This record gives sequence, structure tokens and C-alpha cells, in this order.
Amino acid sequence: MSDAPDKTADGHHIIVNGRKWRATNPHIPAQLRTELVGELMSSRRAVKAAKGDNAALGAARSRVHRAKVALGERGPVWWQAPTEDGLAQRIEATIRALLDARGDDASICPSDVARIVASPSWRESLPHVRSTAETMADLGHIVITQRGEPVSVGTKIKGPVRYASPRPGT
Repeated sequence: MSDAPDKTADGHHIIVNGRKWRATNPHIPAQLRTELVGELMSSRRAVKAAKGDNAALGAARSRVHRAKVALGERGPVWWQAPTEDGLAQRIEATIRALLDARGDDASICPSDVARIVASPSWRESLPHVRSTAETMADLGHIVITQRGEPVSVGTKIKGPVRYASPRPGT
């Protein structure tokens, strides 16, 4: 017998204790979905641990929200073509959730973000991922690196890049 919750006929929602909740996007590759679910559980534990500390509670709730948007459980629905703004929202949440999951010294590949937000046709979303990441880098939310070194947004970048959290003082 499966412990999985019942789903609606269209597969867009799960039923838990008689309540309908949006299902996780089934097109997210298993390894990346597992990583995002791990981040969601970690951030939920952080919410519980932050009782009484409003700053920590706010940060933890933001992590929960980002993970849920990346998983497709919040924000634009995953079963419809996203708007430009909806896609940018999901890309930003996914970048932040993956960086949260991997820790301060880790980086992520743009293709991992694209696979999460647009599988199975993820390659088509890479220009949107790059554009959103460049905006985030301009705002100081992330750093774009190549071979471990930061690259300036606006310069012609050739070859593979990665996204990382900004380090204090940079």
C-alpha cells in the first residue's frame, strides 16, 4: 500500500485530510526534486526553531516560500504556460532555493534551474534563466562565476557559468 496522498483526476492537486493542495510539478527531475524537498523540510524546521525570533522566523518563512514556488506548489501553476513575470518569479525562487539547499560555499548550474522550471523542454528556458540571473546579480542577490571567479554582468560571457550566493564584503 502506498503512503502517497490521493490526487485529483487531472493530477494537479493532492488531497490531504479532505483538503486540496497543489501538487509538486511532476516534471522536475527526481534528483533536483529531492534536493528541493530537502530544502523545504529544512526550512520548515527552521520556522519551528525560530519561535520568538521575528527576524529568523521571517527568513525561514521566506525559505519555505521559495522552495514551494520552485516545486510548483505556489506561484504560477506548473500545468499552464507561464507569463514572462511568472517564469522570472519561478526562476528567482529556484535559484535562491537551490543555493539555500547547497549552502554558502556552493554554486549551481543554470541548466539545473532550467530543468526545474521548464522540464521537459528546459533548453528553451535558458535565455530566461540567464536574464533573470543577470538581474539578480545586478541587484547583488547572487554572483555569476566562471571557473570559480566572479564575472561582470554586461560583459560578453563565453562558456559555462555558475551562480553562487554573494559572500559578505563583496
